[in-house]
Amino acid sequence: MLQLETIFNILWKGIIIGVVVSAPLGPVGILCIQRTLNKGRWYGFITGLGASLSDIAYALLTGYGMSFVFDYVRSNIFYLQLLGSLMLLAFGIYTFRSNPVRSIRPVSTNKGTYLHNFITAFAVTLSNPLIIFLFIGLFARFAFVSNDVIVSEAVLGYAAIALGALLWWFGLTYFINKVRAQFNLRGIWILNRIIGTIVMVVSLVGLIFTLMGASLYH
Repeated sequence: MLQLETIFNILWKGIIIGVVVSAPLGPVGILCIQRTLNKGRWYGFITGLGASLSDIAYALLTGYGMSFVFDYVRSNIFYLQLLGSLMLLAFGIYTFRSNPVRSIRPVSTNKGTYLHNFITAFAVTLSNPLIIFLFIGLFARFAFVSNDVIVSEAVLGYAAIALGALLWWFGLTYFINKVRAQFNLRGIWILNRIIGTIVMVVSLVGLIFTLMGASLYH
């Protein structure tokens, strides 16, 4: 049976990973905002749900791929966590400097079914395999991979990633729905800058912890 400390440790790491992966306003993020504004909150949330399923597929692929080289990961954890923090920093800078407004496309007046909105978001996210590199950086930063992990820990970990992603999409669609009357293109730009800043801060904190020798690996 999992100890309470272990459960908490897995949960907070997984939730942070899920949020960080979902937060940047790439094509699927803009699609989620557009659908929330044009079709309604739940269409936006279903879009995020489709993206989350694709993210979990890539998370599983990354996690089990890294587990095959776990001995290398364990013996080089300092350098991998350092690299992971630098990758997150670069990702945060890229997010901060990017202009998500360019990704906006005209939205059809036809709402379509929830299933259609779910599948299209899943396909958009699945078409970007570069997300694997973000997962590698995050998994290394939070020492999320182990070769002797028990099934219940693995299930809890990936469920926590899914929970983090869903919390992000639920919160984003709730916020956009509440401020829909005031929300405009500048609002999207500002929100993306805030997200980029948060990612950079998280990466810098992780970088400091790594350089101080406070590894998160257990």
